[in-house]
Amino acid sequence: MHFPREMETKSPAYELTQCIACGSGESREIADFEAVRREVELLWEFHGKRLRPSTPPERLMDRVAFSEHPPFRLVECERCGLVYRNPIERAYELDSIYADATPSRELLQGLHDTQLPAYRAQARRLWRVLGRRGAGLEVGSYVGGFLAAAREVGLHFEGVDINPEVNAFTRSLGFTVHEGDLESVDVRSPVDAVAIWNTFDQLPDPRGTANAAWRLLRPGGVFVVRVPNGELYAALRGVASRPLAGALARLALAHNNLLTFPYRYGFTIRSLTRLLDRVGFRVTHVEGDVLVPIADEWTRRWASMEERMVKLALGFAARRSPRRAPWIEVYAQK
Repeated sequence: MHFPREMETKSPAYELTQCIACGSGESREIADFEAVRREVELLWEFHGKRLRPSTPPERLMDRVAFSEHPPFRLVECERCGLVYRNPIERAYELDSIYADATPSRELLQGLHDTQLPAYRAQARRLWRVLGRRGAGLEVGSYVGGFLAAAREVGLHFEGVDINPEVNAFTRSLGFTVHEGDLESVDVRSPVDAVAIWNTFDQLPDPRGTANAAWRLLRPGGVFVVRVPNGELYAALRGVASRPLAGALARLALAHNNLLTFPYRYGFTIRSLTRLLDRVGFRVTHVEGDVLVPIADEWTRRWASMEERMVKLALGFAARRSPRRAPWIEVYAQK
């Protein structure tokens, strides 16, 4: 078994940190470097069985290889449950990771087509929360899946992303995309909603972005954030050593891009609510969900069926209790 290139190249610069949600410095370790390396091996083995041998290397991204290095060490805040890297990569390294990626147009179009059906559910939920048509910004708009879904339900959204190549693709689909981050966006008037579906957990300063959203929203505006559920990750890691329970846990984690935890932060409902409260938002609604489908033409048929069944089961549990969901959406009002 060969480790992915991210673990073979020079590690980025690290710094010690504390919980960004509640400010506590008290935490417990849930995975050290060797534990993460074992998860990387398990992830490559998992997808090696489910992908066709002829799968192009670029189609391994966001399955077995991710933009950020695997964590050096993961901890869980003892006060609010936030899962985070400690030490954590320094913030200045992140821009180059995401801004310099240059995927092919074919890959970007494939991602747009695959993600659009799942984003339709997010667009409908946001429309119901707003209760009307409105204008908004999506941070981390990437290939424009949500921008297209929002347009279908009558919401006018513009994108915000730091990658010029990806932004050029999304603009070619007829959408407006601002290059940079939310703090640098220049809009003529306050917006009705700011959405961050799959980026908040990877930002160098989530609290700063939440403050920027507050400034851009009109009174009563909605801020919605979708993040990986750190509480579920920590719980499933705890049963990984049991034969049957461990196998089921790996299915749930791998099919939701949680195995190896390729994120900076794993929020819990409690920790995200605390962070947004401190900014001035009032959390009004929490929704549990699963990762958008990742199966494509390179996935073996039985593996596509397996992913569908796993996510159906997890989706059912998520509707009953968002705490059991691999991903959580938190809606907050200004």
